Amino acid sequence: MTTATGVPQAGGGRAWGQVPEELSARVPAEQRGPGRDRDSVRLLVSRGVPVSHHAFVELPGELRAGDLLIVNTSATLAAAVDGWLGHARVVVHFSTRGDDGRWAVELRDPDGRGTTRARAGGPAGTVVRLPGAVPLVLEEPLSARGPRLWWARVPDTDVPGLLRRHGRPIRYSYTERDQPLSVYQTVFALPCADGGGSAEMPSAARPFTARLVAELVSRGVQFAPVTLHTGVASAEAHEPPYPERYEVSAVSARLINAARAGGGRIIAVGTTAVRAVESATGTDGLVRAARGWTGLVVTPERGVRAVDGLLTGLHEPEASHLLMLEAIAGGAAIDRGYAEALRARYLWHEFGDVHLILPEEGPHSEHCVRN
Repeated sequence: MTTATGVPQAGGGRAWGQVPEELSARVPAEQRGPGRDRDSVRLLVSRGVPVSHHAFVELPGELRAGDLLIVNTSATLAAAVDGWLGHARVVVHFSTRGDDGRWAVELRDPDGRGTTRARAGGPAGTVVRLPGAVPLVLEEPLSARGPRLWWARVPDTDVPGLLRRHGRPIRYSYTERDQPLSVYQTVFALPCADGGGSAEMPSAARPFTARLVAELVSRGVQFAPVTLHTGVASAEAHEPPYPERYEVSAVSARLINAARAGGGRIIAVGTTAVRAVESATGTDGLVRAARGWTGLVVTPERGVRAVDGLLTGLHEPEASHLLMLEAIAGGAAIDRGYAEALRARYLWHEFGDVHLILPEEGPHSEHCVRN
């Protein structure tokens, strides 16, 4: 299937079918019983044909000295704020801050189970009243794809401060209840000096704990931090991602290039880390320092240039992220892994289980495309 923008889209007709509602992770792992921590999730490991089942705390045994994990340091914002459109209550999702001070926002209707009903924005000039009688003025659609996201201006207002005072983390109806912002921060999250961050948590890194990171380092696994501030995902339409702000430092670029030269595997923690590092990688396969906006969509046709493997959550069959997974491992391997995840009743979404995709090894290995 291809979108109107010409970007291939993962379809719903996959061999492994739809995900039953009961497989949605409704609360974080540490709230599912006594003695549990963030790392108390399951880990599905795919190496081409072989698929194996593990606890996430066994991750160090699946990696080896010299491997390098690329991690996203973007902190999650309290990006959902209640507002009023006339006499109607709405919820504003603050997605992305533009270079001109405007914010890309999404309006949604509250339903008591998370802000799950999408609402078309506009027309231009529409004013939403935020807490403290602060006006938010819709100016123009973010893109021609549709009216979901709009550029909006909040005159004379410190938006990061507004989010700290009145915001809460974005959540959807498959979760049980609102959670404190700390639940949505990963161990790698760093506050941004300008108040920026991610509208939604870079959730693949959520199961990591300081204890597990220390064990990985002690075994010779390296880490390279990058930053990509995620926007609001399309919960209904499964659109390809919009442009997002990213940075890959010179230090991280050197670490990645050196690890590859030394025979280590480059494994991204999350699709956001893939998008950031692939945006900074040339056709020669070398990663260079880069920052700015990336509109890159990784597809099987484009392939990957720097990344060998991926640690990620489980995605719905319509999700555009599955194209990235196929670019790394191939469609057949992804379908096998997901069919096994369904059979073994793994949990989906940001509080769910995770999937480690490693390159197939041996004389018949298939290597990812780097063009």
